[in-house]
Amino acid sequence: MHHLQCILHAQRCLGWGPLASVSWLLPRTCRAHSSFSGTACPSPEGRQEDGARKDFSSRLATGPSFQHFLRSASAPQEKPASADVEDPPPYLTVDELLGRQRKVYLETYGCQMNVNDTEIAWSILQKSGYLRTSNLQEADVILLVTCSIREKAEQTIWNRLHQLKALKTKRLRSRGPLKIGILGCMAERLKEEILNREKMVDILAGPDAYRDLPRLLTVAESGQQAANVLLSLDETYADVMPVQTSPSATSAFVSIMRGCDNMCSYCIVPFTRGRERSRPVASILEEVRKLSEQVLQLIHERDNICKQIHLPAQSGSSRVLEAMRRGYSREAYVELIHHIRESIPGVSLSSDFIAGFCGETEEDHLQTVSLLREVQYNMGFLFAYSMRQKTRAYHRLKDDVLEEVKLRRLEELITVFREEATKANKTSVGCTQLVLVEGVSKRSATELCGRNDGNLKVIFPDVEMEDATDSGLRVRAQPGDYVLVKITSASSQTLRGHVLCRTTLKDSSAHCSPE
Repeated sequence: MHHLQCILHAQRCLGWGPLASVSWLLPRTCRAHSSFSGTACPSPEGRQEDGARKDFSSRLATGPSFQHFLRSASAPQEKPASADVEDPPPYLTVDELLGRQRKVYLETYGCQMNVNDTEIAWSILQKSGYLRTSNLQEADVILLVTCSIREKAEQTIWNRLHQLKALKTKRLRSRGPLKIGILGCMAERLKEEILNREKMVDILAGPDAYRDLPRLLTVAESGQQAANVLLSLDETYADVMPVQTSPSATSAFVSIMRGCDNMCSYCIVPFTRGRERSRPVASILEEVRKLSEQVLQLIHERDNICKQIHLPAQSGSSRVLEAMRRGYSREAYVELIHHIRESIPGVSLSSDFIAGFCGETEEDHLQTVSLLREVQYNMGFLFAYSMRQKTRAYHRLKDDVLEEVKLRRLEELITVFREEATKANKTSVGCTQLVLVEGVSKRSATELCGRNDGNLKVIFPDVEMEDATDSGLRVRAQPGDYVLVKITSASSQTLRGHVLCRTTLKDSSAHCSPE
């Protein structure tokens, strides 16, 4: 009987769970199988015929027993957040687990969870010394993150494996052997069928086995197939920070749970991803925080991203914010404002405010006034509170601020906002700014309107100007053009100036500075 079949047959005889790893189970499973089944494992003489296998088996002989790899079925325990590097198996050294700059090519099929799985797998491999490549021809390892939700999804993988077979055969003649791995739901569902059907597949890793990828790849380097498709009751990869695998991605997914307990009659997911378990809230918040930091960094670095952030406050009173169920205090909001301004110097800020929310006192109102003065927003959207049916406030709170009081407070907020916005916008007077032309001004057919880098409206005369990219050419600005405008005056809502020339985003940075 084939070694792998021997292992699987022993599993069925002994009532063991899913296959944990071919390489881990091989020596002891065959011995146990001979005691429980009438079909004998290969004899010692047969095993001795393969010198390489014997050498590897001897290294495993002093290794851990099968019980060592059984996961506890007790209450889930969170993994320590500092566990960046786990202890290697007793039969492998830390050096043997290193990737040694071997190049990994990743392909993702299926849902958003598989996108997240790819990012987790790559984060683990990156820490082990692997490099990532987008060039299939130069890859040392090809990993397919798979889907099993429908038959067509699996057939796509089978077809892809047939395409990769020629590449792997060709690689054997040229340089080191190419390793191919199946990750995710298809590996979990089909298990040994993949290894039996496609001998070219070197490793299998289920959705809960990505931490084991460095070991599986090390075992595969010895010429053996390696698999870990053991489902876990507690694995959430809470301490693994996903690494985006697409540099041009415009979105990122944050996974908050794994598995599913719904057991819909048509769905395979509970069987391929295991029992439902949630990530610790702290790890979710940490990932979101790091993503937010990346966004702020990009806004600061990229000239083609508008340096403006809308950060609705609604109120300057922590008590009112709690009644609104906003989820933050005034202090936390102000701290965030400071952090944004440190990350993006010169950033333009806008916000929303509500005057006269349920239970708002005069002191609460004055705290909102003080927040407007403290932050000094460039743009604002301010309204008197209007209760809406079906909202929580409608059912739980009392709209007890008189209408005339709401309107008076709103007028006070608007007055303070305009004063502070004017101060903030006047800092641009004397500066030359890049403006994206939008069209003719609504108030004058002889003027054009556009937006600067802070999303502030800029008004300037519609006149002929020099084209900075074509010396001697005189042009009129059109919607979509970039122009340089020297700011001469400012109000709470607009900047005014005179146009200098038409330019491009690339050529404008040297000119946009205070004089």
